[in-house]
Amino acid sequence: MNNLSIILGERLLTIGYVSKKTGLSRGTISTIYHRRADSVRLDTLKKICDCLQIPLSELIEYTPKGGD
Repeated sequence: MNNLSIILGERLLTIGYVSKKTGLSRGTISTIYHRRADSVRLDTLKKICDCLQIPLSELIEYTPKGGD
């Protein structure tokens, strides 16, 4: 799960702002924001994290599925 929408909402930032600051397309940011992305490149996540000055662990949460 990603927390982009939560982080932008708390900071009152827009998808357009992140797009402009990172050089990523609005469509890419929007897809991540709305949690529609099946996969995201690591360099894309790094650009977002650098823009927002947050660690990757704050942007992305991963809980392993129970195995066996």
